[in-house]
Amino acid sequence: MRARLPLLLLSAGTAVLYLWRLGDSGWANAYYSAAAQAGAESWHAWFFGATDPAGGITVDKTPAATWVMGLSARLFGVNAWSILVPQALMGVASVVLLHATVRRTAGEAAGLIAGAVLALTPVAVLMFRFNNPDALLVLLLVAGAYCTVRATETASARWLALAGVAVGFAFLAKMAQAFLVLPAFGLVYLAFAPAAVLRKAWHLAVALGAVVVAGGWWVLVVELVPAGSRPYIGGSQSNSVLELALGYNGLGRLTGEEIGSVGGGGWGSGGWGRLLGAEMGSQIAWLLPTAVVLLVAGWWAGRAGERVQLALWGGWLVVTAVVFSFMNGIIHAYYTVALAPAIGAVIGIGAVALWRKRREPAAAAALAGALAVTALQCYLLLLDWSTTLAVVVLVLGLAAAVGLFLSAVAPAVVVVPLALVAALLGPGAYSVATAATPHSGAIPSAGPGPGDRPGGGLVVVGPGGAVTGGGTGRMGGLLHAPDPGDDLVRLLRDSDGFTWAAATVGSNNAAGFQLGSGSPVLAVGGFNGTDPAPTLEQFQTMVRSGRIHYFLGGAGMPAETGSDASERIAEWVEATFTPTTVDDVTVYDLTDRNLTDQDITDRDLTAGAQR
Repeated sequence: MRARLPLLLLSAGTAVLYLWRLGDSGWANAYYSAAAQAGAESWHAWFFGATDPAGGITVDKTPAATWVMGLSARLFGVNAWSILVPQALMGVASVVLLHATVRRTAGEAAGLIAGAVLALTPVAVLMFRFNNPDALLVLLLVAGAYCTVRATETASARWLALAGVAVGFAFLAKMAQAFLVLPAFGLVYLAFAPAAVLRKAWHLAVALGAVVVAGGWWVLVVELVPAGSRPYIGGSQSNSVLELALGYNGLGRLTGEEIGSVGGGGWGSGGWGRLLGAEMGSQIAWLLPTAVVLLVAGWWAGRAGERVQLALWGGWLVVTAVVFSFMNGIIHAYYTVALAPAIGAVIGIGAVALWRKRREPAAAAALAGALAVTALQCYLLLLDWSTTLAVVVLVLGLAAAVGLFLSAVAPAVVVVPLALVAALLGPGAYSVATAATPHSGAIPSAGPGPGDRPGGGLVVVGPGGAVTGGGTGRMGGLLHAPDPGDDLVRLLRDSDGFTWAAATVGSNNAAGFQLGSGSPVLAVGGFNGTDPAPTLEQFQTMVRSGRIHYFLGGAGMPAETGSDASERIAEWVEATFTPTTVDDVTVYDLTDRNLTDQDITDRDLTAGAQR
């Protein structure tokens, strides 16, 4: 029990950090909260990852993360805690599993350092307290790394296949991003597993098959189900999961050719400095330079088993960092949480390997240099937040670096705690500030602010100068969900007999109205409003058959690429029905009894002629 006490303390501390005042963030990302709510009410919506219980359209990702949240909401009710707690628990599990993986070859101290670095990385604190798919992605990839290490120790096909299963299910959490670890996993097994090359190649083929089966079974089912019997696949232009996986969430992220993306690209300048820049630096870069130093120095100082893990985690780190640095498509700062386990593992393994050789001048110099780099990097990141803390971290770090350089004679009982405090104080303080701050919206950012993304957010100007990308008012827009007033909530709840209480352009608008009222709301055009779901003709058929009660809001979002169906629908509604205002939201009653079918048909023809 005494030997397990440090891990228990690390786990308990992580749990407190990730669960403390978790409910303050409310629905967090309402887009995924609405899908969890839908899944709690309908198994059909749950399986496909639909954003409403009636199954109009899915989220623009595979649904493994919403499966977990939907089950939790079924068990404990639809509320902030039932939706957010699963991610916090995934964070604790990721820390424990990373510790277990590193500990196998580098020892207890390395495992504890690795776990602590992961737990106190600001972007990790953010995402393990949020309901984006990244929490499940990280947990499954760390599980895949654990299985790969076990497989490499004994050339075990079974453990390698389990690694493939973990990566396959990670694909079901966040699609192609899961595959960034595969080069490291495969090459490490091929290089270090104690077996003949042909046998290892066969094992890798089996593991790749496991990836395909674990990640592909849901894709196959969806592709085989007739389109009329399932929701539209959000984020695609052809109602296809394969298109979504290969295009919008696949190669499009690398090339910038994501059809249907509002904003038309321009997601920041790529290059080696992206991860250290204003947008991403405060999220992940606190110990990133340190990890690079310790990766190289640790390989020199490490034993055979430690080198295996340094190759695995270093490969994970390098491939993911290069892709994030140079991809031209949609990228957000919180994606960098995928780097946090690798940074933690490399630092834990490298630091312990060098400490073991601290009496050698080269090892002592490498340790001291790594900590000096850490102190300088944290100082620079802290300057814009707390100058006092920045100076304290710099002084402590440089003092500890001197102690490490003289570690052959300096007392370890003083040097080691001082070095750990100096290295973790900066990111730890920023992480606590992150946990103390409610975060919401589609693009969260770690830190003590109101959750705004550093460097500014995406703002899209719609017809008539309406801002559709920003605020959290009665109409939320592209990135934020609305907060419906009491009168509008009562109106939506009084919609028995309709498939959807209302329809509105954009998934975040629909999510806010749905979560606030508890009534299904159709997201016209999906997340960006640029999916052809439904088309104008399909929407008109829904209206004529009495499936939608109200339409909320006015003109749709501008489509630079993708479909303009949502704009056409909004324009048709404006031209056909009489608007009223409820709680500052424009409402169109689509059951206006003063309009006959012939009236609607005539206006359909008029609207078409005007276009």
